[in-house]
Amino acid sequence: MDKLPKIALPVIIGFILVIILISKSAITINSGEAGVLYKTFGGGVVTDEAPLGEGFQIVAPWNKVFIYEVRQQEVFEKMNVLSSNGLDIKLDASIWFEPKREFLGKLHQEKGEQYAQRVLLPAIRSAARSVVGRYTPEQLYSSKRDAIQHEIFEESKKIVEDQYIQLNDILVRDVTLPSTIKEAIERKLKQEQESLEYEFRLVTAQKEAEKVRIEAQGKADANQILSASLTDKILQDKGIDATIKLSESPNSKVIVIGSGDSGMPIILGNQ
Repeated sequence: MDKLPKIALPVIIGFILVIILISKSAITINSGEAGVLYKTFGGGVVTDEAPLGEGFQIVAPWNKVFIYEVRQQEVFEKMNVLSSNGLDIKLDASIWFEPKREFLGKLHQEKGEQYAQRVLLPAIRSAARSVVGRYTPEQLYSSKRDAIQHEIFEESKKIVEDQYIQLNDILVRDVTLPSTIKEAIERKLKQEQESLEYEFRLVTAQKEAEKVRIEAQGKADANQILSASLTDKILQDKGIDATIKLSESPNSKVIVIGSGDSGMPIILGNQ
């Protein structure tokens, strides 16, 4: 019985040391994250193994784990670039990206945790300057917005594809021109729109006039054909037919035979 406290004390101390060791060695990696293992006595950053996954992980207390977000992230960037004629243009863009999970160790070793600021954003600024420099302010303001966005994305993607970064998309949210240039472009666009409307009205009026002319010509041709086909004999026959139909009508009238021009009858009513 006297020896029990002497045995229990080392056990208790050992148990406490185990708990401390576990607390120092345990790490929890949250959803959408991955860990890069750094072996203090084993060659530094581990690059030839998959990064640590989500959940509870046990590592040696003398090693370190660097946590990275591996799902899609978004960063906003405001840039000042020059157009093809040297005017200052402000570009507001959203960048969607994520680190390449299989190269997370390499990314940490070569670029570090601030890889977006060190690699991604400088690449996008460079691509934006190159692309915008090919266009005029008018193109940037109106017709070429989508093309510019696509070109910036493609050029940026080429730059970062070997930097262990996956670029998903670039969205140009706003293009701001100098106020005087913007007003001049808006006036020009308004004048062009008014010109197009006038041309449309002119073409419409011309088509309507052509339609009326064709209809009038058709009527004239029809009358000419009809006039050429009507002889005195035909007119007399039609007059006789009309006289017979009128004579059969119950309305009172007086028919004078042979009193009209060309011997046509004259019909007198009772009024």
